[in-house]
Amino acid sequence: MNKAFTRESDSSDDDDDDVALPALPQGSKNYVTPAGYARLREELMSLLDVERPKVVEVVSWAAKNGDRSENGDYLYGKKRLREIDRRIRFLTKRLDIAEVVDPSVHHGRDQVFFGATVTYANEHGDERTITIKGIDEADSSHGEVSWIAPISRALLKAKVGDEVSLVTPGGVERIEVIAVQYPNA
Repeated sequence: MNKAFTRESDSSDDDDDDVALPALPQGSKNYVTPAGYARLREELMSLLDVERPKVVEVVSWAAKNGDRSENGDYLYGKKRLREIDRRIRFLTKRLDIAEVVDPSVHHGRDQVFFGATVTYANEHGDERTITIKGIDEADSSHGEVSWIAPISRALLKAKVGDEVSLVTPGGVERIEVIAVQYPNA
């Protein structure tokens, strides 16, 4: 067969939209806090209104300069456009199915729900504080975990003083809920 009629595998192929992206559990909703929704929407608008037009301008300029096969600005620009377009598609899909949940409605309660900041202690007395957020907004470097994470699943609906079981690779661990906080409205 002639090579012109075969499709080569390309790592920058646009069909790989959801490759390293966090997946939603089957049949579940994409919960997100109002602040997280605003950040995702702001990123989408920035990509559409600022970054993409700049890259399109550079690619257009570079395309006018002749041989595109050795034109770094053109090649890099096209690659960057594919990355931007992929992120735009992802954000658009996620924002379309997002269900904004305001955790401040639970302010003053001692039960763990989505958006709670929970302090818990393990069997050894080590305390840790986490905030339960949406899949697309959780940042583990800031103590934020996704609501589908094992620790979140174990803590959801628990109250202050409750002991829950957390299944870890090292076995089942008992943890106690020490404090639950929600943001003010």
